[in-house]
Amino acid sequence: MLYLIPNGPSPTTAAQVVVTTGTAIKTLLQIKAGATSVLKIVEWGISFDGSAAAAPIKVELLETDVAATVTAHVAAGIVKLDSGALMAGDPTTDHFEVGVAATGYTATAEGTITTSRMFDPQLIAPTNQYVKQFPLGREPIIQAGKFARIRVTAGTAVNAYAYILCEI
Repeated sequence: MLYLIPNGPSPTTAAQVVVTTGTAIKTLLQIKAGATSVLKIVEWGISFDGSAAAAPIKVELLETDVAATVTAHVAAGIVKLDSGALMAGDPTTDHFEVGVAATGYTATAEGTITTSRMFDPQLIAPTNQYVKQFPLGREPIIQAGKFARIRVTAGTAVNAYAYILCEI
């Protein structure tokens, strides 16, 4: 089953909402695997709307043991991409935990992480974008009960879109 999880609610009559990076470390997107689920990250991406070249933004895709405090995602914000996902019903029932300390976006507090696994650190220009599709058989795994995060640290705040494409 394949799911796309963006850093915001599903758009309806307006475009997807961008999230500001700020100048301190900030989690733009957090996904918590369900208690009995293991998530495979197939692809992830981020893009910025800076209008001038400047110092690159530190961007990290990682797994942590502690949640950031986020705006909770809802089932409608987790996009079902294949027939297995469409037939599986509510993804928040078994595969993803949602809530302010679970799957969500736009962190207001980072939490005190004691353990992490870094999957893909990048320095990305504020006028650029980045997409990483992991080779088959080489995808990072998010362990049950752990958190996948896309975190950024920018010298100057810009807006961003971020997403994770994951498979269960």
